[in-house]
Amino acid sequence: MPTALIIGASRGIGLELARQYKADGYRVIATVRKHEDIARLHALGAEVHQLDVTNPEAIAGLGWKLDGEKLDVAFLNAGVYGPRHDGFPTTEDFDAVMHTNVLAAMRILPIIGPLVAEGHGRLGVLSSRMGSIGSRTSAGGSLYRASKAALNSVLMDAALTWGPQGAICVAFHPGWVKTDMGGSGADIAPEVSVHGLRNTLATRKAADNGKFFNYDGSPIPW
Repeated sequence: MPTALIIGASRGIGLELARQYKADGYRVIATVRKHEDIARLHALGAEVHQLDVTNPEAIAGLGWKLDGEKLDVAFLNAGVYGPRHDGFPTTEDFDAVMHTNVLAAMRILPIIGPLVAEGHGRLGVLSSRMGSIGSRTSAGGSLYRASKAALNSVLMDAALTWGPQGAICVAFHPGWVKTDMGGSGADIAPEVSVHGLRNTLATRKAADNGKFFNYDGSPIPW
């Protein structure tokens, strides 16, 4: 039975990733931040671990729990948008966004990257088109943009490190999705985004290692 790890599966895209992989016969390991979110994933048949991605001790504990696993698929989905304004950023806002979106990835990917490589699997990081420098046409959401551009850099390092060992590591824009972050006026439902993410990740080749894709497989410039 293939194994999928979803980091950040409490709701929205992460929860739908867990649901679809489980429905397709995968063993699903999922993480949630709050204890009250565990039950819904247990109901899907997933193995659930509570994880605050900003807590280094909790990340180390997850590494211990995953010791010896071989991952066919892993998605790093945990993330926050932060302030909706573009004024002077507070230290608290900066730390919250950067610690969740960037520092967590720098701590988590070295743990799960080798497990994906061991399974000759695939790793997807949920970034955003807003992190693309090459396609940028707006300055809005500057803190979130900065965090996702930095996350893309972390993903590229993961691809260079574990790609030669058998992993395929890519960054994704999931689309504008109807989630708590995307809002009810977004373009697509989580089911549509996740179907595209899964299909795109499954069809990537070794030459795609370290690249940036829309959920439907179309390339996005760095």
